[in-house]
Amino acid sequence: MKRDLLTILDLSRTEIEQLLARAHELKAMHREGRAPRPLKGKTLAMLFDKPSTRTRVSFEAGMAQLGGSTIYLERGQTQLARAEPLADTARVLSRYVDAVVVRTYAQEMVEELARYADIPIINGLTDTHHPCQVLSDLMTVEERFGRLEGLKIAWVGDGNNVANSWITAALRRDFELYLACPQGYEPDRDLLDQAARENRPVYLGEDPVWAVAGAQVVNTDVWASMGQEGEAEVRRQVFQPYQVNTALLQHAAPEAIVLHCRCWSGCWGGNQGPVNSNQLKDCISGCQGPALVTLSRRRRV
Repeated sequence: MKRDLLTILDLSRTEIEQLLARAHELKAMHREGRAPRPLKGKTLAMLFDKPSTRTRVSFEAGMAQLGGSTIYLERGQTQLARAEPLADTARVLSRYVDAVVVRTYAQEMVEELARYADIPIINGLTDTHHPCQVLSDLMTVEERFGRLEGLKIAWVGDGNNVANSWITAALRRDFELYLACPQGYEPDRDLLDQAARENRPVYLGEDPVWAVAGAQVVNTDVWASMGQEGEAEVRRQVFQPYQVNTALLQHAAPEAIVLHCRCWSGCWGGNQGPVNSNQLKDCISGCQGPALVTLSRRRRV
């Protein structure tokens, strides 16, 4: 029976634990110079509607390190550019490759591909969810603190796809998640309602200090994502109070780390520009690392 990864909710708590344990194991083997090849003979198609550095490189590197191969497909290079139905594309790819990772806009696209494909479909990013990003973040947190349980994790800024995926992670694992988002930029309401129904420790407010107070992990993201360029100036004004900077981090736990989904030379508080590593304590930025070996290949800055 084929399995898809469209959101983190496609995995059980036990499966997440097993996935991360295997990722830690493979990463250690890679660093020791051992070269397991569990994906030998397997081919991953990468169907991308959005430009990418980290997602593309991490999937391609991970597949190569694990013995597999990749085929990179932009929409304009496929029959999708000539209005071929997604169902037909799903069926054709199923005949040639072993899995497909999709980086696109609408969550409905990955859902439709999964509905018609006979092979696993992996969500490499949509406007609604970013499961591989948050799985790699969970691994980073485990590497740093040795656990997820009992930690306070804060999200500061736009209630976007990464924020949504953090909520889904909190529905599966036992950590506290505090989200500070301005009014009108909250995460998905259905996910928040699900967390409330299941009595999960997921809390939403507007005050960044409240969210960060005592947190061991502080998350943020850019203020305007791809496709939101026309909103950039409005968002710059809205998110000014949501900068992750020295003043805000004074309220976090002394051992706090900062996570950001972009792998730049410095850590960014929204769009304000780079903040040096001394100011941001042990700021961690790095690759999304969806493939097991490259999961959590983050570098200290």
